[in-house]
Amino acid sequence: MKPSQALITAASVLALATLAGCAGSNGAASSTPSAAELDAMAQQMVQQSFHDKGIVKVSQALATDATLKACNQADVSGTPLDAATMRALEAENFKTIQWPADGKYLGDWKSGEKIAQSGRGRTWTDKADAANGGNCYNCHQITKEEISYGTIGPSLYHYAQAKGVSDPSSPQAQEMVRYTWGKIWNSKAYNACSNMPRAGHKGILTQKQVADIVALLLDPKSPVNR
Repeated sequence: MKPSQALITAASVLALATLAGCAGSNGAASSTPSAAELDAMAQQMVQQSFHDKGIVKVSQALATDATLKACNQADVSGTPLDAATMRALEAENFKTIQWPADGKYLGDWKSGEKIAQSGRGRTWTDKADAANGGNCYNCHQITKEEISYGTIGPSLYHYAQAKGVSDPSSPQAQEMVRYTWGKIWNSKAYNACSNMPRAGHKGILTQKQVADIVALLLDPKSPVNR
């Protein structure tokens, strides 16, 4: 089972357990486990149902943090996070963004295209020292040539035009260049409950790879903007 599949399965188990806990808490039967007890049971089931294989570690695949915990609880309850909580979580995530050490936000868009196309990385068949892909097409349309792409995220075709960028090297474009970098590095800095992976923050992509994807999105010569 791939990590993503494991995560989805685990999340489903946890969600069902929490819902059951909520239902139980409203009932009169005193023997019904509490939500906390059901959560603990679900965690134990998950830990016992999956095992480390290759480079995939269960502890890493199922790791959570304050942002994920809050957003998952909001999903289960059906009540979105309030604006203040969202802003607080986004502020904490913003602090984690690593800006380019060499000050270069724009890399090679041709390399960026290859990274965006690649869905390799972090499965048990991958090697630990192999470069990960961005898997961008799994959720976004990026070029008009691509006939198959995901639609979980918005289309990124003509991204630069949509963001008002004609020359990514110009002073006027720097705010959008910086935003694009930050969004790829840690999407939750801009939307706490975004479904977009935190590519840089989670170590999926390197700074060079992020720079290459920023170039793919903003370079007027890249297929994204033609």
